[in-house]
Amino acid sequence: MFIAWTTLATRTDAEKLAAEVVSLGLAACAQVEGPIASFYTWQGRLERTEEFRLCLKCLSDKLPALEIHVLGHHPYDTPEWIVVRAERVGEKYLSWAGASPTKWPL
Repeated sequence: MFIAWTTLATRTDAEKLAAEVVSLGLAACAQVEGPIASFYTWQGRLERTEEFRLCLKCLSDKLPALEIHVLGHHPYDTPEWIVVRAERVGEKYLSWAGASPTKWPL
């Protein structure tokens, strides 16, 4: 299982993208957190932006399509996209995540 993160400017954008990837069966689960304060440099200046973090969980076979969808539908020119492999995942959760998307409530 993989966990991926990105950030978006509004809760509406984050929830829309979360609903899309879960409905398409690209992510087993999506969570929207925030607002969070992001600090970064952009064009030589320190920036502080309020954003919403989108956390996505998916199996390895879905990761390439998930990445293509998120980056293709993200409103930022340079979106954050960070993916890590989960070292340990509960058996029941992993089994649920691997269930057919047609069994998930849409």
